[in-house]
Amino acid sequence: MMRWTLKPKPELSKIKQLSEALQVEGSIASLLLQRGIETYEEAKQFFRPQLGDLHDPFLMKDMDRAVARLERAFAKGENILVFGDYDVDGTTSVALMASYLRTRTEAVATYIPDRYDEGYGVSFKGIDFAHDNDISLIIALDCGIKAIDKVAYANEKNIDFIICDHHRPGLELPDAVAVLDPKREDCMYPYDELCGCAVGFKLVQALASRDGKSIEDLTEYLDLVATAIGADIVPITGENRTLAYFGLQVINRNPRAGIKAIIDQTKKTELTITDVVFIVAPRINAAGRMKHGNHAVRLLTEDNALLAERFALEIEQFNTDRKEADQRITQEALLQIEEFKEQERITSVVYHDSWHKGVIGIVASRLIETYYRPTLVFTKSGDRLAASARSVAGFDVYNALEACSAHIEQFGGHKYAAGLTLKEENYEVFKQAFEDEVSKTIDRSLLTPEIRVDTQIDFKDITPKFYRILKQFAPFGPGNMAPVFMTENLQDTGYGKCVGADDKHLRITAKQGSSAQMVGIGFNLGDKCELITNKKPFKAVYSIDENHWEGNVSLQLKLRDIKA
Repeated sequence: MMRWTLKPKPELSKIKQLSEALQVEGSIASLLLQRGIETYEEAKQFFRPQLGDLHDPFLMKDMDRAVARLERAFAKGENILVFGDYDVDGTTSVALMASYLRTRTEAVATYIPDRYDEGYGVSFKGIDFAHDNDISLIIALDCGIKAIDKVAYANEKNIDFIICDHHRPGLELPDAVAVLDPKREDCMYPYDELCGCAVGFKLVQALASRDGKSIEDLTEYLDLVATAIGADIVPITGENRTLAYFGLQVINRNPRAGIKAIIDQTKKTELTITDVVFIVAPRINAAGRMKHGNHAVRLLTEDNALLAERFALEIEQFNTDRKEADQRITQEALLQIEEFKEQERITSVVYHDSWHKGVIGIVASRLIETYYRPTLVFTKSGDRLAASARSVAGFDVYNALEACSAHIEQFGGHKYAAGLTLKEENYEVFKQAFEDEVSKTIDRSLLTPEIRVDTQIDFKDITPKFYRILKQFAPFGPGNMAPVFMTENLQDTGYGKCVGADDKHLRITAKQGSSAQMVGIGFNLGDKCELITNKKPFKAVYSIDENHWEGNVSLQLKLRDIKA
């Protein structure tokens, strides 16, 4: 069962005002108002983002200190280490920072920690590597905000740190030369939802501005930033939307050799942010999951097209291995949950010591597709247990973990995704504490998946002009999801049927009164087939997209759910 929630309709006077100012239908004005866009100027900025809209990087706390320290390193010829996490945000951050710094100095090395040997974030091993190689400055990207002991250890070895992170800080900040994190309480930067790669980009923007370069001179780096924004599931609003918008242009027109090599293998032409999330990002991620994040950095910093092609083939194999592992482990985890089904738990917490640490985050997301509740997937990692946490919409899993921190060694992450480690002997007591905490704090309605419907429309409203404007709402993502519509009093014309293997999907040809017919496709909605038979009236929620078939382009409904 899905619950449909119709978003509140904006005030009629505001809809009328904006509709007249923009010369668009009321339904378009309503969609804009729901996104906080109330004036002609705001709409212009939304539909026509400009690189000039990006904020001054020096508004970020400690930016001046970070730039001064790097300029000193350039002047003295110091060795610099670019350190980043092994996921997409981390590896794109390292590729971006290393590529830029190498335009200023040759003394740049990169370091990605081993997921299995070192775990998440800044590592003692990485600092020892810096010390052994006469490196006096480390830039940590997409990690480091909680690395208090690691930064202290580096300070003892006379190694300075610049931290570029976007995760929530703890009560204390590391003793680094500069801590760039828009989520710092004392940081007045106007936008605090940047991903790690975007924070790194702001540092590059600040450095380049001192070198007389404008934002237009830095567009070649935006393919990396857009990939990280998509992969890290940060809101596509404000500055992120501008960065993603221009980053997609780079991806589609002139991507770096590594990203081009990935796209060439998939035979895709024009990529949307969704394509980046489901095509480019998993392949970059597969390196750190199945082998080592260094493979991703090597691909993303390679200028030679033939070498990039070779590296991309390697990564394609890692991705195939990843798919096989995540399918097998998901099945094993589902069997585990089935065994405890009668306990009626509000959380899913599963563990096996042989599960591949690189795919437990994906498995957690898959489990939520079947059992919609906060989920933790544990595996053995050295002498500890490591887990990936995923949540349901509206519930903050990070806060729940914080409440159970007495049983945890370390944890970090966001509202909907986090990671943690704990001692094996604490597993059962933690599992119960997590269940108790979630039971106590979650609104039970959040355990039913929700479809948020933007507005109700009729089929007659779906015109080519309406869709042309809708397309300009992209790039879509959290904070700016593809609009979802509801239409009532529909009837199938008799052509509706189940399609696909095991009749898993639903294809309808529906009409509403005397309006033109619309074709709709509903993935995994095959079990709803009886709702449309014998011309029974039904209602549907859907988004609108284009169907390309044998050179013809037509509008179609992408069905999300139907009800009698």
